[in-house]
Amino acid sequence: MMFVGDSLNRGQYVSLICLLHQLIPEHAKSMETFDSLTVFRAKDYNATIEFYWAPFLLESNSDNAVIHRVTDRIVRKGSINTHGRRWKGADIIVFNTYLWWITGSKMKILLGSFNDKVKKIVEMSAEESYRIAMKSMVRWVKLNMDTSKTRVFFTSMSPSHAKSIEWGGESEGNCYNETTPIDDPTYWGSDSKRSIMQVIGEVFRKSKVPITFLNITQLSSYRKDAHTSIYKKQWNPLTPEQLANPATYADCVHWCLPGLQDTWNELLFAKLFFP
Repeated sequence: MMFVGDSLNRGQYVSLICLLHQLIPEHAKSMETFDSLTVFRAKDYNATIEFYWAPFLLESNSDNAVIHRVTDRIVRKGSINTHGRRWKGADIIVFNTYLWWITGSKMKILLGSFNDKVKKIVEMSAEESYRIAMKSMVRWVKLNMDTSKTRVFFTSMSPSHAKSIEWGGESEGNCYNETTPIDDPTYWGSDSKRSIMQVIGEVFRKSKVPITFLNITQLSSYRKDAHTSIYKKQWNPLTPEQLANPATYADCVHWCLPGLQDTWNELLFAKLFFP
């Protein structure tokens, strides 16, 4: 089993490992990381659950699993096999990609190779570039997976909670200090782009490839209380100004474990064994 995508998918992967590993004796399991690939092995079952870092699915200049904080992000069109060759042989694949496509108003798409001396780069909207990735993923599944024996899943957008004013909070607030879910059943935050969800729907409807859609967006939208907030690992020392105002460094993107992503995996379990 392999999870492929960004850090939100890695969170779901870690959630699944945490749910399973307590049932496996210490001598019968292992976990190793090799660059972009992390492998959890259950030796008695001859099984692995793996995570592969590919935040855009396509090749990009942000593919280094450790050093990927690149401000000027570029994605190479038609390059899914760069990473896809590492996915072959999986019996179950869980894809995700979303957050990295919407960090700006436009996305830079490379129409050649990163090795070209003169690079041809075009700018596209998030929706146009995201559509390229979705079509590439569907095409890769069609060409590389025997769908009569394997299962493919795609996890929908993971919502953020960066603007507390959207759920009736203070204008300058975010998920920091939130301890209860949103109770408005119609709530949909601006960080979850409906236009991206529409692209997913359009591509999947036109495809004959069986990909199971794991829709976690709406249920996760309510959980403004479930983010790591100020309790995430800090890669750089916090400034006195940040420490004085915790909301400025609160992580309102990723999720605490145990927590919401365990629910995602319960849904995955249900769709896997009771399709």
